[in-house]
Amino acid sequence: MQSAESVFKIVAVKSHVEYSKLVTLFYASRPKFLVASVAPVLVGSCLGCATVGSFDWLLFILALLGMMAIHSGANMANDYFDHLSGNDWANRNPTPFSGGSRYIQDGILTPKTILLTALIALAFGSAMGVVIIILTESAFILILGIIGLLGAFFYTAPPLKLGYRYIGEFVIALLFGVFPVYGSYYLQTGVIDTIPLLPALIVGILIFLVILINEFPDLNADAAVDKKTLVVHFGIPASAWIYRSALVAGFLIAAAMMIYSSMFFAGLFYLITLPIAVLAIKAANKKDLAKPGQYRASQITVLFHAVGSLALTVGFVITALRNSSL
Repeated sequence: MQSAESVFKIVAVKSHVEYSKLVTLFYASRPKFLVASVAPVLVGSCLGCATVGSFDWLLFILALLGMMAIHSGANMANDYFDHLSGNDWANRNPTPFSGGSRYIQDGILTPKTILLTALIALAFGSAMGVVIIILTESAFILILGIIGLLGAFFYTAPPLKLGYRYIGEFVIALLFGVFPVYGSYYLQTGVIDTIPLLPALIVGILIFLVILINEFPDLNADAAVDKKTLVVHFGIPASAWIYRSALVAGFLIAAAMMIYSSMFFAGLFYLITLPIAVLAIKAANKKDLAKPGQYRASQITVLFHAVGSLALTVGFVITALRNSSL
């Protein structure tokens, strides 16, 4: 008969193993990149607050949790289906920003575990969406939620494999830019209008830049499995110019935002990110982008996305505070 002490040790060991596995699954979702799902919710919600002068914390938190969960599920689903296509296996120069989590390739987790965890995360995100729909009774949110869920899964999953068909970068710009900014704005205002269009386009451009710049290190692996990205299709020099043009377009939109009093501070604060943008443009040169495993441009672009989104958010918060004090 086992002593109480030995039973306690066995339970402790099992608990530690289960805890370690949960931590591993958490990191497999690539949580450090969840700023991409937090950013549009912050921007849209704070713009909504600046517009109507109130803030619904419950809907904001539900939207944030749902978006993050779906993003996590999408990351792991991408790992699974890029494993099946051979994409991640063909990648000889993975970076911290591209080439997948490598958890399958390194034998840390099985493909089945990755897929199951992805489905659980997507289900949790869907549950948050259902709660939001019950609270708002909104067909608009229902439509956005279905599009977001299907887009997240079928970005790499067959038969659609959206990321393999020349449109992946634009799909991400919609799913992690335009649509969630509009959705978050609607949750705070209950209105569908043109006000969120300009900031939504900026957030869409920011995540487009992140996806595009991360495709350069993956060029050879993507081409090997016929993954039709912009970089594979246009090549490094032309894709570098696409990157620079999109970046400049974001600043032109921010300048246009300053015409409107409700978006003046958001546009102004975004222009303050110009020094980071200059660094990003310098890093996105065809010589460095052609180097295997080079990811300095990715580092700067991810920083630019985070700071640019935060700048818009702070601008809308300032506008909301000014309006409430008038």
